[in-house]
Amino acid sequence: MWLRQLLSIAMLPFTVAVLVPLWIARRCSVEPSLGSGAPGWVLQVAGLGLLALGLVFFTASLRKFATEGHGTLAPWDPPLDLMVRGPYRYVRNPMISGVVLVLFGESLALLSVAHAGWVAVDRALLNKAFQLAPDSLPRSRRAGILAAGGSVPELAVRAVWCT
Repeated sequence: MWLRQLLSIAMLPFTVAVLVPLWIARRCSVEPSLGSGAPGWVLQVAGLGLLALGLVFFTASLRKFATEGHGTLAPWDPPLDLMVRGPYRYVRNPMISGVVLVLFGESLALLSVAHAGWVAVDRALLNKAFQLAPDSLPRSRRAGILAAGGSVPELAVRAVWCT
């Protein structure tokens, strides 16, 4: 199970939140440095806070996937069980929210417009991927909602998933 988890982390969020930003930093000559004055420092501190919050969301989600969902974050090996506790009680997809917070945090901490552009590109690609997916909810989650007497309208799923 842990090997599956590590593989899915390496292929998905590690690439988006570490490898691509490192490539952007090298390509655009972005180097970590203190901002020039109080406004820059405030942005950098806010960025570090967002980065930390994003890591908390991501690790909490990953732990829930492994222990309660019995699956990984990868679309090809999704959790088998419906997850409704922890961050999933309040947020539709806290793992993606965590990765987005990490990306925003990186761009603010580095004071990098290029990294902010990557956040925009990443969000556009993720939104499009989920809109094009024929089935936005994992099978177990749909089954759980339907078993509880609810319905899963496609438009509502897209609106919640992609925002």
